[in-house]
Amino acid sequence: MTVSRRHFNSTLAACAAVPRFGSADEAPRVITWEDLIPPGVPYAEIIGQGEIDAIKDTWLPEFDENATKLNKVLHGAYIKMPGYMLPIDMSAAGVTNFLMVPYAGACIHTPPPPANQLVFVETKKPWPGDQMWSPVWVTGRMRHELQHTSLADIGYAMEADLIEAYEW
Repeated sequence: MTVSRRHFNSTLAACAAVPRFGSADEAPRVITWEDLIPPGVPYAEIIGQGEIDAIKDTWLPEFDENATKLNKVLHGAYIKMPGYMLPIDMSAAGVTNFLMVPYAGACIHTPPPPANQLVFVETKKPWPGDQMWSPVWVTGRMRHELQHTSLADIGYAMEADLIEAYEW
């Protein structure tokens, strides 16, 4: 059987467009929150002094352009990372969309972290609502997706293949 160049190229392009998910033989790369910051950008240069409102007892940090710089190596990487859930979409079955944040209470009781310290996570298998405030491990394919929302600017997104309770 002969295949035309046009058919071969269109098939190749279609295969390249199919999303890649982790396979049974592909081990995820375990990363930390520091890995989300591009190499050479110190965390101290992301958050400026900001403003303190003594009356409301709040702090509004200033973020510079480094806050939206993303680690290009992670785009498309199959990763596993720990974090806390900030539920976005929830039903009786559990949480299906959430922001993964580096520490408990981020975005709720404090100003949001910089964009390169937030990950929007989608999952087909809901995470139980009675476990959403505990730390979790999330495994899936990471992608750059700078989003501006009313809640926060978000630098990364991923579709979770697996969510597990974080064990110390």
